[in-house]
Amino acid sequence: MELWDIYDKDKKRTGRTMKRDDWHMKEGDYHLSVLGVIMRPDGKFLITRRAEDKGWAPGWWEVSGGAALAGEDSFDAVLREINEETGLDVSGCEGGLLFSYHRENPGDNYFVDVYRFLVDFTEEDVILQEEETSEYMIADLKQIDVLGNQGIFLHYNSIKGAFVI
Repeated sequence: MELWDIYDKDKKRTGRTMKRDDWHMKEGDYHLSVLGVIMRPDGKFLITRRAEDKGWAPGWWEVSGGAALAGEDSFDAVLREINEETGLDVSGCEGGLLFSYHRENPGDNYFVDVYRFLVDFTEEDVILQEEETSEYMIADLKQIDVLGNQGIFLHYNSIKGAFVI
């Protein structure tokens, strides 16, 4: 069973945890998610397409990310998520936290830490996690904007600043 830390409105751990996808959080409780934007030296970005059997936003494009596990800090969570979903190890790469934002929804309040890493990789280096992703694209800003404007790029309006070079 996967557990997530519960945070307060100031993004401090409360000492309590919740089960993954247990959307019965109290008012003022949050969990932490991370997103990792991967940029190549040529200014293109690695984006992945969500598996078609995902319960939420199947087939949409996105950057790697997910929830931080209980006891895991934001940076370790983004390193883990990128590695799990793409096979890339970005631990020694240039980059880091760009910005954070939060959302409040009935029963599901969360913080999102958005990272960007500069990674010199080839297509042969990418190993997709089949349960999470169905394909990938090395995309330029124009391609990402098109997907975002079509409404099929997850979190696009919240993270488009991460693609500004």
